[in-house]
Amino acid sequence: MTPPPPRRAAPSAPRARVPGPPSRSGLPLRLLLLLWAAAASAQGHPRSGPRISAVWKGRVGQDRVDFGQAEPHTVLFHEPGSSSVWVGGRGKVYLFDFPEGKNASVRTVNIGSTKGSCLDKRDCENYITLLERRSEGLLVCGTNARRPSCWNLANGTVVPLGEMRGYAPFSPDENSLVLFEGEEVYSTIRKQEYNGKIPRFRRIRGESELYTSDTVMQNPQFIKATIVHQDQDYDDKIYYFFREDNPDKNPEAPLNVSRVAQLCRGDQGGESSLSVSKWNTFLKAMLVCSDATTNKNFNRLQDVFLLPDPSGQWRDTRVYGVFSNPWNYSAVCVYSLGDIDKVFRTSSLKGYHSSLPNPRPGKCLPNQQPIPTETFQVADSHPEVAQRVEPMGPLKTPLFHSKYHYQKVVVHRMQASHGETFHVLYLTTDRGTIHKVVESGEREHGLVFNIMEIQPFRRAAAIQAMSLDADRRKLYVNSQWEVSQVPLDLCEVYNGGCHGCLMSRDPYCGWDQGRCVSIYSSQRSVLQSINPAAPHEECPNPKPDKAPLQKVSLAPNSRYYLSCPMESRHATYSWHHKENVEQSCEPGHQSPSCILFIENLTAQQYGHYFCVAREGSYFREAQHWQLLPEDGMMAEHLLGRAHALAASLWLGVLPTLTLGLLVH
Repeated sequence: MTPPPPRRAAPSAPRARVPGPPSRSGLPLRLLLLLWAAAASAQGHPRSGPRISAVWKGRVGQDRVDFGQAEPHTVLFHEPGSSSVWVGGRGKVYLFDFPEGKNASVRTVNIGSTKGSCLDKRDCENYITLLERRSEGLLVCGTNARRPSCWNLANGTVVPLGEMRGYAPFSPDENSLVLFEGEEVYSTIRKQEYNGKIPRFRRIRGESELYTSDTVMQNPQFIKATIVHQDQDYDDKIYYFFREDNPDKNPEAPLNVSRVAQLCRGDQGGESSLSVSKWNTFLKAMLVCSDATTNKNFNRLQDVFLLPDPSGQWRDTRVYGVFSNPWNYSAVCVYSLGDIDKVFRTSSLKGYHSSLPNPRPGKCLPNQQPIPTETFQVADSHPEVAQRVEPMGPLKTPLFHSKYHYQKVVVHRMQASHGETFHVLYLTTDRGTIHKVVESGEREHGLVFNIMEIQPFRRAAAIQAMSLDADRRKLYVNSQWEVSQVPLDLCEVYNGGCHGCLMSRDPYCGWDQGRCVSIYSSQRSVLQSINPAAPHEECPNPKPDKAPLQKVSLAPNSRYYLSCPMESRHATYSWHHKENVEQSCEPGHQSPSCILFIENLTAQQYGHYFCVAREGSYFREAQHWQLLPEDGMMAEHLLGRAHALAASLWLGVLPTLTLGLLVH
């Protein structure tokens, strides 16, 4: 519940006297305040939430472009370093161009369905579900009225390629994943509409077409697939991440388990008729994301992002996984490809108690040798390894967890002006916002800090896709209404001078020549803090500027309230009067402002009021008001405002209070 804005009368405002104590209609304001504070604290967000909230307004005409119509199903394609963004929609492909310093533009290419008749209107559409750069142009694939087909788009010309099963689903709602590697194509999309409904991971183009056995996965939902080039070519692996139904049907067991599967890229199938067309090197392992200290488990994998090691060591590739639990709380766990590879190479098989055959299940063989039948049969009947994949670090715990419901993640590795390397996570929420979280240092000693929440769109809507361009230092996101280009270095949103700039702990930003600036825009090294606990201490001026004095004249016995905007959600805001703390608002306070209500102004309550923000060792005077005793001419007007405030406040508090007490 957001309270009404404070009445901030200037010293020259009309003066008012209220003759006698005003009548109380409904509950007293003090009781309303207590109930409202209880409801707010019941719904508030902890310190793991974003420190500040920012609306990315963008540059007019340069950073946002509308589709012109609603696009309920989209796919986004962007090549790093390019100013172009391709988005596939309903019967068309949009080409957005975001040239630096110029107005953005959009062109459309119509690719309608080619089927003459269909049963219902929705099935008649051609929903574009795949955009991929190929040597001859842009490969475009869509549902094509439940007859999946592809086209080649080059220089604005569309060339039909005909039906291509496995490249696009029959419906845009189907879970689908397509992976390209050179001339090879891998897909999770079923080829037949009315049979073969058991999901499989297939090689649909390459040396031989293979598919996974129908028994090795239980109702999988595919998240991400990647090919990892290992030390020997024959040892190259395909890893794909998915969640599936939990085989443990215990009522207390989670409904879903999260997995990573491995396949040998050079797998040629088996020797027997039962294995010749199947992947013979399939194994799967459980991904663990839990915090034993708080007994919180996150079993539902939402998204995966792979961050390659800058030196090219494939084992040091970091795998960021976003997980949720049944209450839609989220956690981010980080794994290494080296740990995943070791689990598959060394673990026993779950439920298999005999000695493993040679070669062991999952082992890649050189010279395209077929996998022996005995090895395939053991792996096919016991596809899960016993050892689980745990997060990096000595504690094997999540990087962080939060009460927000995260859905997508991308990660940018960057270097601050003083040389320290940071990993900056961008996480989408179910509220259509983006959280910017910085990770630095070693896990057991480093900093994980939620810098800000970004609203990327003009019209609040769910984020359908997000792409990171590290070269241009931009995020490209789209909803069903628009595409937005968001810079990674949003430094202009930080207020409070040098102290506010450094307290943000944003590695993209620093203090230079009286402004909070991007480290990429300055020709010299900017001031950045190397002390995450007290970054403000690096500023030349040890203390922040004091708040300007504001005055208001009030008559005795009047009602009034003072408002202090809570810019930082990590700070405690408190109102001070004559050495006393009159009101305190902790982090997680539901309202965007800390409100001090004065129900019945007495002689002792006149004087100076200071709103002080405290964030660790950082103190800042956010507001300074002086209440002056004065007679005036507008008693009835002030009394009317007081009664209206009490009524509107109670009506606003009631639903929030009800929800807060239910949550509590």
